[in-house]
Amino acid sequence: MTQTIAPRVRSLVLLLLAVAAALLAAGAPASAHAALTGSDPRQGAVVDQAPEQISLTFSETVSLSDDALRVLGPKGERADTGEALGAGATYSVKLRPGLPDGTYTVSYQVVSADSHPVAGAFTFSIGAPSATTVTVSEQTAGGGIVGSLYGFGRYASYAGFIVLAGGAAFTLACWPRGTGVRAVQRLVVSGWVTLTAATLGLLLLRGAYTTSGKFGDVFDLELLGQVLQTKTGAALVSRLLLLAAAALFVAVLFGAYAKRVEGDPQGEGDLQGEGAGDGDGEGTGDGEGVGDGEGEKESRDLAFGLAVGGVVVAAGLAASWAMAEHASTGLQPGIAMPVDVVHLLAVAAWLGGLVTLLVALYRAPAGTPLDAAAVRRFSRVAFGSVLALVATGLYQSWRQLGSWSALTGTRYGQLLCVKVALVVLLVGIAWISRRWTGRLTDTTADTTAVTGEGVAASEERVAARTGGGGTDTAEADPERAAQLARQRAAVDAAREKRLRDADPNRSGLRRSVLAEAGVAVVLLAVTTMLTSTEPGRTEEEAKAATAASSSASASGTVTLDMPFDTGGEDGKGVVRIDLDPARTGANDMHVYVTRPNGRVFDVPEVKVAFTLESQDIGPLPVVPDHITTGHWSASGVQIPMAGEWKIAVTVRTSDIDQVTVDKNAQIG
Repeated sequence: MTQTIAPRVRSLVLLLLAVAAALLAAGAPASAHAALTGSDPRQGAVVDQAPEQISLTFSETVSLSDDALRVLGPKGERADTGEALGAGATYSVKLRPGLPDGTYTVSYQVVSADSHPVAGAFTFSIGAPSATTVTVSEQTAGGGIVGSLYGFGRYASYAGFIVLAGGAAFTLACWPRGTGVRAVQRLVVSGWVTLTAATLGLLLLRGAYTTSGKFGDVFDLELLGQVLQTKTGAALVSRLLLLAAAALFVAVLFGAYAKRVEGDPQGEGDLQGEGAGDGDGEGTGDGEGVGDGEGEKESRDLAFGLAVGGVVVAAGLAASWAMAEHASTGLQPGIAMPVDVVHLLAVAAWLGGLVTLLVALYRAPAGTPLDAAAVRRFSRVAFGSVLALVATGLYQSWRQLGSWSALTGTRYGQLLCVKVALVVLLVGIAWISRRWTGRLTDTTADTTAVTGEGVAASEERVAARTGGGGTDTAEADPERAAQLARQRAAVDAAREKRLRDADPNRSGLRRSVLAEAGVAVVLLAVTTMLTSTEPGRTEEEAKAATAASSSASASGTVTLDMPFDTGGEDGKGVVRIDLDPARTGANDMHVYVTRPNGRVFDVPEVKVAFTLESQDIGPLPVVPDHITTGHWSASGVQIPMAGEWKIAVTVRTSDIDQVTVDKNAQIG
């Protein structure tokens, strides 16, 4: 039976890992967590004289490296002096004197306070718009193969931490005898190796991830030196130092502690002393009492020390995420970071323990079976972890969303809904597992009795085959005796395993735990995507700030954002119309086309039409000129009279794929 189950388990694990990888690939590159909320000159503005400097304002504190803020002229030449000044959320760069008229491109690349790269570009014109040779490269920070590798590294680091911390907690708190099981040891050690390798990989990838996005820059020592001076670099180095302490913890757990537990027939880590025996090995009653007390005290002290040390190391590892990501910036960081640590520890205790339970159910040897008491203890631990997850998750959701509209109107909110649905599904399956656990408790004694009868029968059959002369055979041929002993042990182990596998309650528990682990793999992928997505509160605040900035900078300017979907490849995006000064007579019109993630891109054709339906005027067609990547412009757009005009934009993304979207706006 187990021979047919094992391939199914491997196939399911591979399938779930593929799903997780697909989710991570779909989530790359990481969404920006800071947005450009204002600039001087503003996007698309036409100024009479060249300004002395260009200033940018973001929705939150950002940092930038050398050459991260550039201004390029119509022919692609540098128009800035190369030195960016500022701090916090506002930075500026001075322009060179004597700049000619034309369209200039401002390109920026910064890192938000929660460690995510932000890149973008916009244009403004001096005198009048002109053609430009500048194109915005698709190879930007946070994207490409480096972005995908960085996203996978984040997933692997979370998975490694969960397996390491959760597996160690399961063996220490629920199943001490599991510290001597080779499969469990390999699982926990693999978690340590995965987390260590992923952390080293993230440290190397970080420089290229936040700057060029080129794989060739991964081994740039100068970039690595810059990363080590950042908050994220310090967090990754701290994680590596804590992993050294975790290695010592694992060595003691599976070394000294496992040996002590092995001598305890109850498997609880409370050793019973052998006493002060005489030469024939028969200790006195007083000697046994002294030995028992000393052994139990040493075991309790070691277990307590491991528990305290393990919690400290696990909390430190969890803090290496909290101090560098969402919790470290925004609203109430002093509360959010400890809450995030508790959240990560609860996830590890639940999901990591779940994976260890799955391995124990399938791989525990006959000599160290997973008893029902251990399963019951884990059930209580999991229940407490779920309560902690609900409490901390509610606080984090309120902090990151801030409104009900952000729950459905932002990508963060939508991913959060998916995560909540997966958690509810996981809890439902866990309830089924809890029922199987109760039934397993009721049948453990019966299974043990049957196993004992099977072992006795096995010994009788082996003795019969040797003619009842087992002792004589051992004395005559020690090699034959050792062979018989191995055969006897193999037969007994196989019989015990078959009896355990035949237990329908244990089989049911295996299936439900396997289902839980499958959902947990997908849940972890969604959580990783969530940590690299702009929080809903930040996104809505950035939109509001952008709208207020546009309104304050140009009274009477009409700005319309219209999502579109032509249905073809690369057919989704947002088209923005800026009409200035939005009154009767001549107007300047700018059209911008961006992807859903805010990155500008080109389409084959953009057309605009104005219609005043109340007066039966129009449509009045306008074909804007292409200025630069994702930017079209038209001057002297005539609006004959005031009213509520329908502005229709036709976007063509291929020879056959196009769509027309429209909005109404008051003009004049």
